[in-house]
Parts: sequence; C-alpha cells; structure tokens
Amino acid sequence: MKEAGFYTSGKENSVICELCNHHCHIKQGKRGICGVRENRDGVLFSLVYGRLIAEHIDPIEKKPLFNFLPGSRAFSISTVGCNFRCLHCQNYDISQYPHAHNGEIAGTERTPEAVVEEAIRTGCASVCYTYVEPTIFYEFAYDCSLLAHDRQLKNVFVSNGYMTPEVTRHLAPVLDGINIDIKGYTDNFYKKVCGARLQPVLDNVKLMHELGVWVEVTTLIIPGWNDSTEELQDIAKFIYSVSPTIPWHVTAFYPTYKMMDRDPTPVATLRKAREIGLAEGLHYVYEGNIPGEGGENTYCPDCGTELISRHGFSIRQNNLRDGCCSKCGKQLAGVWS
Repeated sequence: MKEAGFYTSGKENSVICELCNHHCHIKQGKRGICGVRENRDGVLFSLVYGRLIAEHIDPIEKKPLFNFLPGSRAFSISTVGCNFRCLHCQNYDISQYPHAHNGEIAGTERTPEAVVEEAIRTGCASVCYTYVEPTIFYEFAYDCSLLAHDRQLKNVFVSNGYMTPEVTRHLAPVLDGINIDIKGYTDNFYKKVCGARLQPVLDNVKLMHELGVWVEVTTLIIPGWNDSTEELQDIAKFIYSVSPTIPWHVTAFYPTYKMMDRDPTPVATLRKAREIGLAEGLHYVYEGNIPGEGGENTYCPDCGTELISRHGFSIRQNNLRDGCCSKCGKQLAGVWS
C-alpha cells in the first residue's frame, strides 16, 4: 500500500478523492468507484502501487497512436481496477477484478526501477500505462514516468480522460502522449454505458492539448449507440475546435462482456465516420480494428501523398523524412523522434 495523492479529509474520518471527476466521498473502511483506493482511518491508500496484473511489449500502433514514434514498441503495464464500468470493456477481467472478487487485489510486485529497466532491456521507446484507466494507479504511473524520462524513454497514457484538472496539470510535464477515448457525444451514452459524464472528458482533451501533450482520440463505434451521422459530426467538430491536427481513430466494435446484443461495426460505418472527420477538416482520421481496408494509412494533409502504409499494427512502408512529407516537404503534426 501507499498513501494516495489528491484527496481531502471529510467528516468522521471520511475522505474525498480528487483523482478523477467522480470525486468519491469514501467512508472509513470503504473504497472508491475504482475499487483500488481505500480509506483507512481517514487516510486514503492506493492498494495497487507496484501490483502489476499485466506487462507486455506492444507496437505503439496498438494503443492506438499513429502519429507518435510509428513502428516503435511500448512497454505496457496495468494494475487491476477502473473508474468506469463500460458495458463493452474488452479488458473487463482486470478492470472489474476487485468488484468481481470480493475486493481482492491481484498482481505481481514491481518497482518503478524494474519497469523502466525492463522497458530498456526489451528495446522499447516508451512506457505505456494502459489496459485499464491508468489514473487509478496514478502514484505508481507517475513514479515510473519520472524514471522513464531520466532514462530517455517517452511516457504514454491510454485513458478515458476522466482525471481532474489538478491531476492533468500534475501529469502533463512527464507525459509525452495520450490517447483519450471520446466514447460517445451524449451524457446518456456515458451514463448508461460507462457510468460517467461526457464534459470532463472533453475538458481533458482540451487541457492536455493546451499543456503540450501529444493527443490522439479514439471513438469505438457501436451500432445503435453512437453511430449516427449527427453524433459522429459532433465528435469531429469538437476535435477540430481543439485542433485539426489531432488524429481521430474510428474503430470497429465487436460484441463483448455485457454488450453481446450488438452486431460488429460494419466497414461502411467506419468509412462513413472517416469521411465525416475529413469533411469537418481533420487532418488525420484512421479506421481501426478492421485491417487492410486502407483507412489505417497516414497521408500528407497538403498534397495527399500516402506517407505511412499500415496493415493492422504493422507498418509496411514509412516515407516520412524527419516528420516531413517526402514529396512536398509539409511538416506533419506528431512526435516523430
């Protein structure tokens, strides 16, 4: 255990967690929504500090980050727990683990030093905090991030974007890239599917971008839930309002967990979403979870030249020159070295 950051004391030994926008009021002996932060005698503790449930080497494209060190590898880590209860969570076995196992905290003990050394040993260019919402193991992620920067590694979050502004400002100086899910564009979707609200997510996309963190956005398109032309246009317009250079990943849903009643996303729907994003002025819109359809490639936003050719998470060809178009010389937005 480790004392958590970002909380205040309440009445009768209660605490208020200020890590994410749930702002959980936690009574003595109880935990927050995430299931991994517990109040013990008026002190909030992280139960997952250094307790890793997953350690993998992933292509950075799997996060997905396409305009961030393409072709590199990321040392990806996670603990159990999550502050969302998404009905379609593909990692529900670890995100909901404490709730499904009477509060048990599973995982292998690791130190930040061990994580960074393993990332270096395996030739990774970054440490990625992922699989569940990484904010819930913030103290460990932050300590790893400090060491990673000292060893010239990048840091990446794959996030639902629900952290408080205070956490975002604390994290940004050690964070190089983040993929934030905009899961839908209505509070109804966030309430019924995720157990959350939309606005804090939008606020964090803006704030991360303002603070200089490289931001990419993902929307998993679920038939009948968030696939209308109007909603897709709303998401694209919002991203454009922050910056047209933010890549938007429109990805295919496959039935899982508590959402087995929906069909997989048709290729035509992804194509429509990509066309909507481009029509709204976004420079980079990528189709995901359906390899080989052509929507995975990076094109020059000025001359249209295909610069990075992909198939799934693999790069077939990269014609960028120091982050610039090899044909017209346009500097592409992203982190290239």
